[in-house]
Amino acid sequence: MPEIKTKATRQNVAKFLAAIPDDTRRADCQKIAEMLAKVTKAEPVMWGTAIVGFGDWHYTYKNGGGNDWFMVGFAPRKKEISVYLMGGLKDHAELLAKLGKHKLGGGCLYINKLDDIDFAVLTKMVRNAVAKLKKGWDYHAG
Repeated sequence: MPEIKTKATRQNVAKFLAAIPDDTRRADCQKIAEMLAKVTKAEPVMWGTAIVGFGDWHYTYKNGGGNDWFMVGFAPRKKEISVYLMGGLKDHAELLAKLGKHKLGGGCLYINKLDDIDFAVLTKMVRNAVAKLKKGWDYHAG
């Protein structure tokens, strides 16, 4: 399996978030970062140039190789905020129905702004995802 290109960096997360040009997007991302830090009890780390990750997680491929990654994270994109919940989204069907306006794709949750969703539901989804990983979620089983 090839090595992943996106890796943890020493880029300053606070400076990254402060540089988000849109005031609403910047405030939303700062609120998400605070919640993720509280739930994971981990400091934020930049992954690549545009992802903020929290917590440490190592997953192993069927061939025995593996990668280090974050437990949960987000990326402020041009159109929306991508929220990464490792451990899959299929267990969150009931909560997703209560979340509010969002899209799903490739294991990511996409939201335009926090006003579109129920932040308490997002927080519960993050708690569930972190708990699942801490229990030893099997990357292959889904």
